[in-house]
Amino acid sequence: MALNDFDRALIAATQGGLPLVARPYEAVGAMLGVSGEQVRERMASMLASGLIRRIGAVPNHYRLGYTANGMSVWDVDDAQVAALGQKIALLPGVSHCYRRPRHLPEWPYNLFA
Repeated sequence: MALNDFDRALIAATQGGLPLVARPYEAVGAMLGVSGEQVRERMASMLASGLIRRIGAVPNHYRLGYTANGMSVWDVDDAQVAALGQKIALLPGVSHCYRRPRHLPEWPYNLFA
């Protein structure tokens, strides 16, 4: 997928995060002179093509009142990772639990919590 001027402007407008408003795509669209639907469609297209990897929230844990956090990584049998992940996610101290692809041989882990 080749980048066009709109793609570059959209990436520049969103790389620091989406606006914290009820309709963030509408707000970005207003900055760029397009509709929120055009922003959503183009971001979905860039996501599907692999140009961007994900769209997600990244909380600042300090601003949420946390002073420390920890991460564990696990090498779990692929047939068991969904069931184990659901159990770990229910633990009271766990705020994130997700599956990631392994990057063998350097990184054999597929479950993060």
